[in-house]
Amino acid sequence: MEPEIVVSIITLLGSALGTFGGIFVNSKLTAYRIEQLEKKQDKHNAVIERTYALETAVALQKDELERANERIEKLEGKVA
Repeated sequence: MEPEIVVSIITLLGSALGTFGGIFVNSKLTAYRIEQLEKKQDKHNAVIERTYALETAVALQKDELERANERIEKLEGKVA
């Protein structure tokens, strides 16, 4: 075989290995970054759920406080 052909084949193999290696590393990096984004989104979703629960609890307490104030006003009206 002529040396030019051998060099061409070696160059082709090197280019192919480099290309596929780069694709492999890039796909692993992309998968890692997506995983990290999913973790951040899970934390965000947990905060949203806790905020909703707190807002519901505050609304219930506000309603109970209003009813308690109404009862107090009725009792004060009857006593006076």
